[in-house]
Amino acid sequence: MQALGKGFAVTRESGVRGQEAGSGAGEHEAGRGVLPQATSGSRIAWAAVPEEVVAGIERLLGGRVVDAVSQPGGFSEGLAARVRLASGGRAFVKAASTSAAPAAAAFHRREIEISRRLPRAVPVPRLLDAYDDGDWVALIFEEIPGRLAAQPWRRDELDRVLAAVTGLVQVLTPSPVDGEFLGGPRLGGWAALAKGVSSVEGSAVKRIDALSPWAARHLDELAALEEGSAPALAGRTLLHGDLYPFNIMLTAGRVFVVDWPHAWVGAGHCDLVTLLASVSLSGIDPQPIAEDHPLTRDLDAAQIDAVLAMHSGFLLRIAASAGPQVDRHLVDMMVALGRASLRWLRERL
Repeated sequence: MQALGKGFAVTRESGVRGQEAGSGAGEHEAGRGVLPQATSGSRIAWAAVPEEVVAGIERLLGGRVVDAVSQPGGFSEGLAARVRLASGGRAFVKAASTSAAPAAAAFHRREIEISRRLPRAVPVPRLLDAYDDGDWVALIFEEIPGRLAAQPWRRDELDRVLAAVTGLVQVLTPSPVDGEFLGGPRLGGWAALAKGVSSVEGSAVKRIDALSPWAARHLDELAALEEGSAPALAGRTLLHGDLYPFNIMLTAGRVFVVDWPHAWVGAGHCDLVTLLASVSLSGIDPQPIAEDHPLTRDLDAAQIDAVLAMHSGFLLRIAASAGPQVDRHLVDMMVALGRASLRWLRERL
């Protein structure tokens, strides 16, 4: 999921009212909601990519692209397409312009470096090549003949994915990528909201009450959970950092995890906890799964609570602060996933 850039404007029309209209006001205490549309509203077609960029990508592909089909899933701006060459070869290409979509381009450059460092044993599409002319940046991956995980979840597919997460942790511990290169995780937000460190935060706190009255009433307690979360996050595993259904592809025999720009190094259970929080949007109770899964069944309860607090704080703070220029699909997704994490945390507490 693409992160929102710093310095975005906050206005009265900044999207919380849209959330209330589209998702229903309040917290949905009785319902579980649904997973919103998981495709950026800022995708472009292959035909919209400048000719010189197309030519550069085709040189790397080794042939002319005769067909390109945009793909669903994810929130990156720019191109995301399966392409077919005149020779019959196939690949997956995603690309963005630094001048038009600086955040997406920065994530693409980061993903290039991460993808180059991933071991062959990791179930990810192989990065075949990359293009960067200083403005446009493109990643060329092998095409995976699969599909996104079905939503709502089918239990057999969820079980496959849960087993694959265990395998990922085994392969990626210790991390093959230097944690200092990656930096910290995209987690946390309640502490900043509680402190009201800026006018943006002050406006966001007012909107939090519309998204979750319970969170607004317990802001200090959520901030305390977040501020004590460091031990629950510490570890040596390379984590995906955005492990949701729209980044999971299934083939007949394998589970692939795509889109790695938000990877970080930490505790092996963190990706699983955030994924489990999202399954409630399919009407599945995450608690029994967590109690049975090998990555979480022996954890102290406070470790899971800390991850849920950090995760919900990040998502709902960003959603509550988003200006009208931000992709509404992304905001809808953040609100749905943030509420799901918060709901599970509240039930646990």
